[in-house]
Amino acid sequence: MKKAIERAFEHPLWKITKYNSQADKDLGKSFEVSNFEGNVLVNEGINELLTILGSSASGVKFDNTNSYLIVGTGSDAATSSDNEATFTAGVKEGMEATYPTYGTSQKITWKSSFDGDTANQAWGEFGVLNATSSGKLLNRKVEDEGTKTLGQVWDLELEISFS
Repeated sequence: MKKAIERAFEHPLWKITKYNSQADKDLGKSFEVSNFEGNVLVNEGINELLTILGSSASGVKFDNTNSYLIVGTGSDAATSSDNEATFTAGVKEGMEATYPTYGTSQKITWKSSFDGDTANQAWGEFGVLNATSSGKLLNRKVEDEGTKTLGQVWDLELEISFS
C-alpha cells in the first residue's frame, strides 16, 4: 500500500512601485517598478496562522485592520526564528483601503504606501506583521531594493500564493 503524500508550496512575489512624488503617484507616473521573489516564513507567523485556522476565538488575523508591511535597513540572512525585533530601523505602514485581497486563486495580497515622509532609508528587508506593536511576523525577505529619499512615495506589495 502506498502512502499518500501531501505537500503545500508557498510562492511569494514582492513588488515596489517607486514614484518621485505624490503628484507623480496620482498620475500613475512611476520611475521604477521592482519585482522580486522569495522569503522565509517564520515560526511565529506560521503558528499564528495555524491558531487562526484552528480556533474561532484565538489569534490575530493578518487582515486590513491588523496588517502592516514592514521595511528595514538590515542585511542579515532571513531565518525561521526571525521576529519584528530582527528588523534594523524597521518602519511599519498599514494597509491600503482594499487590502489585503484574498479568497480567489489561492492567494493573498497585501499593499501599503510609504509617503514622502516615511521610511526614507535603505530598503533591505521586508515582512508582514499582524499588529503595529508586538505583532507576529509572518515572513521576512532580505534583498537590497535601493534607498527611498525624502518626497518619494513607494508602494510595497506582497502576494503569497499557495498550491
